[in-house]
Amino acid sequence: MLVKVEGIIISETPYGDTSKIIKLFTKEYGIIGVMCKGVKSMKSRLRALTIKFTYGSFYLYYKEDKLSILKDVDVLDDFKVIKSDIVLISYLNYLMELTTQVYKQSMNSILYDLLLSGIKKINKNMNPLIITNILELKYLPFLGVGLELDACILCGSKKEIVTIDADVGGFVCKNCYTNQILVSPKTIQLIRMYYYVAIDSIRNLKISDEIVKEINFFINRYYERYTGLFLNSKKFLNKLLAM
Repeated sequence: MLVKVEGIIISETPYGDTSKIIKLFTKEYGIIGVMCKGVKSMKSRLRALTIKFTYGSFYLYYKEDKLSILKDVDVLDDFKVIKSDIVLISYLNYLMELTTQVYKQSMNSILYDLLLSGIKKINKNMNPLIITNILELKYLPFLGVGLELDACILCGSKKEIVTIDADVGGFVCKNCYTNQILVSPKTIQLIRMYYYVAIDSIRNLKISDEIVKEINFFINRYYERYTGLFLNSKKFLNKLLAM
């Protein structure tokens, strides 16, 4: 049957001389495979509309658990800001790979809305590292390793939180503190805010570079220790940011 789905292309694979298979993350059906016949031909109108990161309405002959067939595409946003910057493209590559892996574990359609909200904010020139960190934190519950951000992870006290530590897995209070790395009180506050904020509600992000680095360091360490995800796109992004 012919259906209309909203989605974003997360990968593409050549098929024969003139066709390709795209992996499409859709609002309605999750991640599906779609055969795009003849779209690599220079004469095809769909040639430029079936590349990675295209976000639009896709008209498909949908086949559950099989390759669907593409009929047409209406582009909803071409993300021009992102596509004009190699660093932003690297962020998007990472977010696509991360979301794919998280979706495989949870199969939750909420991830589609979270990803799209994040991409739109990056495309509006908001700090891509902050938006990426927000998404990384929001994905943790879907990986089964959500954070406890209301009390000390060691004793349950809600008083005198002095740091947040990836090795122990959350907040540490004054009484439980031993030799963990101390972070700024602002970092503690913002990690909690990142975890709970609705991405669509974010209007501006004025956060010092030092605090951004502290938050990113914690999230990287937490992912390494608890998620089991070691993504090539993340390694590449980290190398790019270190240059």
